Order: sequence, then C-alpha cells, then structure tokens
Amino acid sequence: MGLMGGLFHCLLTLGLLSQSHSLDSDGSDGSFYRFKRYQETVPSNPSDCTTTRSRQPVGAVNPHNFSVHVHMPGVTPKASDSYLCMAVPVPTKRDVYIVDFVPHARMDTAHHMLLFGCQTPVSTSGYWDCGSVKGICGDEASIMYAWARNAPPTKLPKDVGFKVGGNSGITHFVLQIHYGNIKAFEDKHKDCSGLTLQMTTKRQQFIAGIYLMMSMDTIISPGNKVTNADIACEYDSYPIYPFAFRTHTHHLGKEVIGYRIRNGRWTLIGRQSPQLPQAFYPASKDIEVKFGDTLASRCVFTGEGRTSKTYIGGTANDEMCNYYIMYFMESKHATPFMNCMKPGSTELFRHMPVLPALPVPVESHDMMSRVMSGHKTDIPNENDSPQTTTPGTPDYGYFLEEVTGWPEVKLQLGQVSGLALDSFGNLVVFHRGDHRWGVNSFDNTARYQQRSKGPIQQSTILVVDQVKGEILKASGRNTFYLPHGITTDKENNYWVTDVALHQVFKLSSQPRDVPLVELGEAFTPGSDRLHFCQPTDVAVDPVTGNIYVSDGYCNSRIMKFSAEGRYLSEWGAGSSDRRKRKPFRIPHSLAYLPDRQELCVADRENGRIQCFVADSGEFLKEIKKEEFGGEVYAIAYSPHSGGLIYAVNGESADGYSSPIRGFVIDYSSKDIVNVFRPVDQEFKMPHDIVVTPEDSVFVGDAASGSVFKFTSGNSHRSVKKSGFEVEELEEIKTIIQTNLRPAAHKAQTVSEVQPAPPPIYQQQQKQPPGEEEKGKPEKTKPDPSTRQGVSPALMTTLLLIPLVLVVSVAVFIRWRKSRVYGDTFDMIQDVKPGGGILGKLKGKAVGGLNLGNFLATHKGYTRQGFDRLNTEGSDHEKEEDYTTDSENEEYSAPPAPSSSS
Repeated sequence: MGLMGGLFHCLLTLGLLSQSHSLDSDGSDGSFYRFKRYQETVPSNPSDCTTTRSRQPVGAVNPHNFSVHVHMPGVTPKASDSYLCMAVPVPTKRDVYIVDFVPHARMDTAHHMLLFGCQTPVSTSGYWDCGSVKGICGDEASIMYAWARNAPPTKLPKDVGFKVGGNSGITHFVLQIHYGNIKAFEDKHKDCSGLTLQMTTKRQQFIAGIYLMMSMDTIISPGNKVTNADIACEYDSYPIYPFAFRTHTHHLGKEVIGYRIRNGRWTLIGRQSPQLPQAFYPASKDIEVKFGDTLASRCVFTGEGRTSKTYIGGTANDEMCNYYIMYFMESKHATPFMNCMKPGSTELFRHMPVLPALPVPVESHDMMSRVMSGHKTDIPNENDSPQTTTPGTPDYGYFLEEVTGWPEVKLQLGQVSGLALDSFGNLVVFHRGDHRWGVNSFDNTARYQQRSKGPIQQSTILVVDQVKGEILKASGRNTFYLPHGITTDKENNYWVTDVALHQVFKLSSQPRDVPLVELGEAFTPGSDRLHFCQPTDVAVDPVTGNIYVSDGYCNSRIMKFSAEGRYLSEWGAGSSDRRKRKPFRIPHSLAYLPDRQELCVADRENGRIQCFVADSGEFLKEIKKEEFGGEVYAIAYSPHSGGLIYAVNGESADGYSSPIRGFVIDYSSKDIVNVFRPVDQEFKMPHDIVVTPEDSVFVGDAASGSVFKFTSGNSHRSVKKSGFEVEELEEIKTIIQTNLRPAAHKAQTVSEVQPAPPPIYQQQQKQPPGEEEKGKPEKTKPDPSTRQGVSPALMTTLLLIPLVLVVSVAVFIRWRKSRVYGDTFDMIQDVKPGGGILGKLKGKAVGGLNLGNFLATHKGYTRQGFDRLNTEGSDHEKEEDYTTDSENEEYSAPPAPSSSS
C-alpha cells in the first residue's frame, strides 16, 4: 500500500506539473478574462505626470499584462488651437499588443487627443509643437486611438489588439493633444492629460486597425440648412470586421453616418451625432467588409448662423468630416491603418436609405458594457443575409429588414388580429378565418349582428415555427366569432379577446373542452366590472400572473384582474396635466414591461402611447409623434438597450395621412431610432406586433391576412466551426481559416484559402460537405509557434523516466516475492509507453497618411494643426486629463463581430 501510495503521489505531481506548464505555454488565464483584463494604474497626482511608467498592474495575476502611461509632461499652451505632441518608446522590442485605452483628460482642457504609432517621431525628448512644420513623425504615422468630448475608456474585444513593437513597424507612441481655448489656462496651470495603454505580451488572434474616412473638399455655404459631405471608396484588401465607429466634426456637424455597400445593398455600420461624446460606439453586429465592397460615409452640416463660407481645416472656424471605423482582421493579413478621402458620387448617394431621426445617444456610463456585449471575435460568413438599410445604433436591435422568404410555405390566414410568443420561441397567430369585421358587423349599441353565421369553423390559433413558418399546432375551432388580441403566460396558456363575444378567455395550449377562465358575458356589451365592450388585448405580469385588459372599442379603460379572473382595479387615460387629460380613444394594444413593472397602452385613435405603473395605474409618460400620423395600432417591448418600444401605425380615420410602417422607439428618450416596412409590398392594416428575445419582429396585417417577419441581423442561426461562429448557410464560397490550430490536433479542418494579390477573393472554395451540420464548436487551440521553453511532450518524457524506474523496481520486488515468473514477464511487457499504466497516462507594413502636404494645396484650407498628420480640429471644447492620443478616439469596443452581409 505504501508503494502504491507513493506511485499515486508521483502521478498526481506529474499531472500538476504538466498542467502548470501547459498554462504557462499558452499564456491563457480564463479567470483573469472573466473578471477584468487589467487593473488600471495611473499617476496619482499631477506632479507624477513628469514621468512615464511601464509596469504591471497592482496585484496582477497574469505576468503577460502591463500598462504604459502616455501623457503630457506638465504643459501650458501659449495660444488657442495649439497642437502639442509627446513621444514615448514602446517598452519592448518584442511583439506586444494594446488591448485597452483609458483616457485621462477633461473636455474643458483638451479638445481632443490622438495616439499615433511610428518609428521616427519628430522628437524623443520632451514635447513639441506638432501643429507647425515639424509635424508628428519623420516616417508614416498610423492612427491608433482618438478621444474627445469626455469619451469613456475603450476596451477592445477579447483576443483583439493593436500590435506594436517587434516587426510591427511601430517603435514609438506619439500623443497629440489639441488644446482649443487658451482661456482654460488663465491660471497658468500645467496640463498632464494623456492616457493609459493596457498591454499584453500574449499573442492576440486578431489585429485591430483603423479605417479613416475624411472629406477634404467640402464647402459649407452660409445660411444653408443642410450641406452633405459624401465620401466613398471601393475596398481592395483582405476582409475586415468592423466592431466600433466614431464620428468627428466641429460645431456645424449634425450627424455622421457610415455604410458598407454590397451588390447595391446599403448596410449600416454606425451613425451618431458628433455633438455627443466622440467615443467609439458599437458598430452593427456581424459586418464583414471584403474585396469589391464599397465603404461610404456622409457628414451632414448646417451653415445656419455663419456669414461666410466654411472650409475643411484644423481651427475652430473651420470644419472637419471624419468617420473612423475600428476593425479587426486576421493577424497574417493585418493592416493597422487605411484611409479613404475620395468624394462620393451624386449617383451613388442618391440610393442612400432615407433615415428617421437620429438614434438615441448612448450614455457614457454604460457605453462600454454595450460595446463589449455586442460582438464576438468570430469570422463571419461572406454570404450572410444583408441587414436593413435603415439606421440606428446597431447593437440595439434597431436595424430591421424583412425576411422576404418567410414563411417558406404560405399560411392560409384570415384577418390576422393578434400575435404572441410561447415559451418555446414559437410564434402564435390569432386570426379570423372566414369571418371579417365589416360595417355591418355591429349595431349602434355594439351588439354583434352576425351570430347566425356561427363560430369560425377553421382553427383560429396557429403555433408557427418562427424560423421556417411551418405550422406546428392548430386549435380554436368553433369557438370564436371575431378574434382580436392574444398573449401567453409563463405556463403557455393563451389569454385571448373576442370583440363579438365581448369576452376574455384563458385557454390551455393543450386540447381542452372548456376555457380555464372566462370573463364577461357572451354577446353582451357593458361597462361595469362584469362586462366588457369589445375588449382588444390582454397583457400578463409574468411574476404575479395578474392580467390587464384593454377595454376597448366602446369603453375607455384598462382593467386589472388576478390570474384566476378576480377583478382588482381599473383606470383611464393619464396626463401630466390633469386639466388637459384626454380619454382613451380605443386602447387597442398592451405591452407589459417586466423589467420596469410598467404597462404601456397603444391609444389608437389618439395616436399615442401611454405608460403606467402596472400595480397602481399611476401615469408615467406619453409618446406621441407626428410620424404616427394620428394612429398607433399595436406595440411591443424589448428590454434590450435600456428599453425599446416597437410600434406600428395605420390609416387615420380623419384623413390625416402618414406612411404606414413600423417604428423602434427608445423608451427613455422617446425618440424614434428606426423605421421599417416590407420590401416588396406595403403594410395595409398592421394590427399587432411582437418582438423576440433575439430582436426578430413579426407584424400581423389584418387587411392582407399575412404575417411579416423582420430581423435585426442579431438573430441569425449559426453553427460554430474551428472556434468561429459563422452563418449556417447551404454553401460557403470562401472560408477563412486562422492558423491557430496545431497540426497534431487538426481534426476535420477546413482547407485554408490563400488569396493572391488583389483581386483577393477570385479563388473561392466550397465548404467541405457536412461541415455545417456539425453544430458542436471546437476549442480554439494555441499556435505552437507561440510556445516558449521546453515542450510539454519533452518535459513529460523526462518526468516519466524516473517513474518507469520506480514501477520497474516495484515489479521486480513483486516477482521475487511471488515467484510467478510467467505473470511477471507479462506484466513487464505491459509497462511500456503506449500500453498498460504508462499508456493510459498519455492520453502590412504600417499604413500612413500625410494630410499636411495634401491639405496645404487645398484652396481656402487653413494649415494650422495639420502638418504631417492631424485629423481632429477645434471648436473650443475642452476635455479631461487622459492618457491616450489617437485617431481611435474614445470608443467602447464591442466584442468583435461574428458575421456580416
């Protein structure tokens, strides 16, 4: 027993040593990433800013991580619109990666910061005036980060970094700060603005870069309400995957927007007002830009308030039009900086989508969390279905496009009155079969006049697969006369209303002869607690089970009942001014907001949405927009992005016309952040709407008897292959395979496409048969080339030698004691590598841009601040102390995209 105990301890020690070495070899630290990649370390007070330090974070658990502080050494600019630069060497000659940017600056001090990378900065001792002829770098400078307007810190997605040092061509960081208004330094204080670079020596699978789009020739005429600056270039390099964007103008800029154009389809990358914090905002999910695509950008300016022409330039009296795209790409093809300054043609931009109001701004305090939760560092499939051409901030489910092939088999429906989702994610459709609500359906007391027709003989409740549109289950025969609203509870029961019966029912999703709950009196309208008058919809509190009924066409109230149908309370329309309270005119649709415990009502004929505290009926807010055209038919709610209300309008009875369409509304700001409509036909009478947790939207149209499906691009089906999430399509023409898998562990790998010089993707390759059906992801394996020191195999072998000796001695002793020669011989034969006990143990060159020389030839251009490379101008705003300067300004980078189209 003692000998076997010793053997067990040897094996345990061997396992621990092997595991320890394995972890050291790949440099991974899962727990470190799960909680936070770095602990910020910054100068504790202004006097510290005279030194630049490179050190590991306090209490760091990963030896690969360290931070570098880049900041001004206590400067006092002497004039407004001063551009000062400071160079700091990359602290190592080996390859290292920037994964976080933490700014330390204030808007009231610094107009903006830029961080450049290059080999030969103009100076390596102290700071210098880089707005003069000296410039920034003697060689080409690559923009790496940019900050303005108190933008929050920037964290790149996991496994993505800006490569510096080593053979990257970047040996120095150059911080440029534009100091706008000299009045900020009336007290002669010294500024130490800058940033902290969080870095790692661990090899990153993907390399980050910046694609800068700039307008150079725009002239804004005085008094002009709108002047557009359009930029467009054909993309001619290896695929990039945008995960963040940033806009920059001066005071006259109203919005900046960027698109990818493929086969005539415009896909939004991102859109924002440059007057908000000029951070890097999350780009649309799953965008890929490949050879042959076109990148397009537009800046919208106003000349109102100006008395002379405004040109592109670097001072407060000039303007700028910059659109930054932060992307990642495969390391073997990495190009850290690209740019486009070509004016876009009028013909091209004639096809740019018509946009609604600007999307709601992202608050700086939660911008980073939204960015980091928005993307995965996965290579998308080039064949992904295109996203919508309508705008919004992509990570928030704003972009909606009709799925034109849905359903795959046409559904035979009557007037579609209600939609719901069950707990399995299936769509539930409530329709009227061969019954129609017409002018003769009711008399002037709201009594149904067509009882002689009997109930609807068709199945009125259909459970439909939301992916293909196949009918999974049907029920509701011979029960209803004029179905209206439907919803489901947590037990998958159906709560429905029938306007002809003037009743509300709770029905089991399983076949039953009688309803679980029946409210109201059949065919008898009324306004007391026991009666309804054409009730329209039901909402359910998923926690308490309480239900809310909108009642209805001839009553103007919301009624609250327990899950068992016991009356609790009721209320009418609300108003912030009780003297101007306007009653409901057909409360037509309800949406329960579970994260807020609120109830919102689509007040149809008043063309508004009102929201209340669900428990008490206390009025909270009203959303009323001209775009609704006086009618709001239905609403739905998604808790994503702080709360989004989805709505559809309809034709107004008073003749006021407005396009019939769907709307995405930010709950907090009440702004419309997107509109959507079918591609090949128009809405006729969109009667109900529902949104899935994956941001797919379904709209039921009563007039056409159809259901439309829209997707946001976030809800695609996918499979995982070699650690990357890609679209599940029938054919993949081009497969990009990273070189992260050791040859010894390649199992069912996909052959790598090695593109030739542009055109890069002329050689296309089919996906191996059956690869898509493998739904199980493989673990991404570390590149053997990144391992250092003694290989695990060699160490294991060395450790096994003494173990073999120990086992051999034990066998010999046993043999001597037992004298069983034959058995001993067999045992020794088994104790060898591969069998028995031991067998079981085995088990581009940096891109650049010289704007100074280019702009100096531009008529009317002010050279100030643009020598060598300066792309950020001044509008006399100021910012906080920070530790970053780069064209990758303030951005919260979302985990990288998984697919695009």
